[in-house]
Amino acid sequence: MASMTPANVPTASGSSAASPPSGVRLTGLDAARALAIIGMIAVNVGPRGEPGMAGFLYDLPVGRASILFVVLAGVGMSFLTRAARTPGGRLPWRTVLWRFALLFAGGLALQELGHDVSVILAVYGVLFLLSLPLLKAPTPVLAALAGILLALGPVTWIGAQLASGTVFQFADPDLSNDVPHLLHRIFISGSYPVLVWCVPFLVGLILGRAPLTDRRLQKRLVLWGGVAAAGAYALSQVLIRLLGQPGDEIGWDRLLSAVGHSQMPLWLISSIGTALVAIGGFLWAGDLVDRRLGMLVSAGRLSLSIYVAHLFVLAAIIRPEPHTLLRGYLISIVLSAVLVLLAHLWVRWRPIGPLEQLMRLPARR
Repeated sequence: MASMTPANVPTASGSSAASPPSGVRLTGLDAARALAIIGMIAVNVGPRGEPGMAGFLYDLPVGRASILFVVLAGVGMSFLTRAARTPGGRLPWRTVLWRFALLFAGGLALQELGHDVSVILAVYGVLFLLSLPLLKAPTPVLAALAGILLALGPVTWIGAQLASGTVFQFADPDLSNDVPHLLHRIFISGSYPVLVWCVPFLVGLILGRAPLTDRRLQKRLVLWGGVAAAGAYALSQVLIRLLGQPGDEIGWDRLLSAVGHSQMPLWLISSIGTALVAIGGFLWAGDLVDRRLGMLVSAGRLSLSIYVAHLFVLAAIIRPEPHTLLRGYLISIVLSAVLVLLAHLWVRWRPIGPLEQLMRLPARR
């Protein structure tokens, strides 16, 4: 069953995002968050796109780990603002604005380091900010909006390139950008365009309203998440066989793609499905998580601190490595293991990470 502990520890976003209605913490969500962070570490270490089965396995987290991270961010925001959805409830807008400011400014600053990574934190913060007017919206409205953006976001992303005659280079927002370029990179042309990445965040907002301790729901997440993950990828392959491989130049044929970070609907559906499998699976195996995966739970509680730490390690120690896939495997395994171990030791000393503490400094209102 879904295992629970006292919900006094913030998540990567600094909220009590893993706390169900009864005031306890779902450790399965922490384990899922740790899985997302470990996957992102592997993707960021690289190298990607290597041939053979070893290269295929190494690339599995590409476009999946970061989607899981964003879905969990939506779940966390939904939990944080649960009280606001009660009659007379008030939105914790000061807390949300504080976290937006820290994530946005911190993400832009971290992009300046020489780690060769597209830092997701600025977009993460923008998603927090943009969710404010939606936090009291009925769930069907959120679902409809997610469906509309699932279709229109990728179409707009392609159309903007065709209309302008330019191809987006996934340039990352940083402190050197003027405001127009900064907004353009955040909302449409960067590695994590809000126009597209708002969809998994909305899914997380919806999921956070569901009874996540319900065993039937946990099984449905695994079942239907698996159907979505496999079905969308399979549909992409069938369509490509029938209609041909999308060309190298940007065009409407890109809509057939389910490749990681393609920004296309089938990729979104497949990756969100994978995220639901991970979340549902860890929740369903909650007792096992507590007995055997305590280190993952600790890492999930310190996921923001781990994410930022790995960027500094990449910039200061690892780059320009790795030059081979074997070195990529070794560095990813060692770096992940060390950071998870340090997180576990930290949690035994203090239940909240340093950056997680910073995220919750303002009084919750």
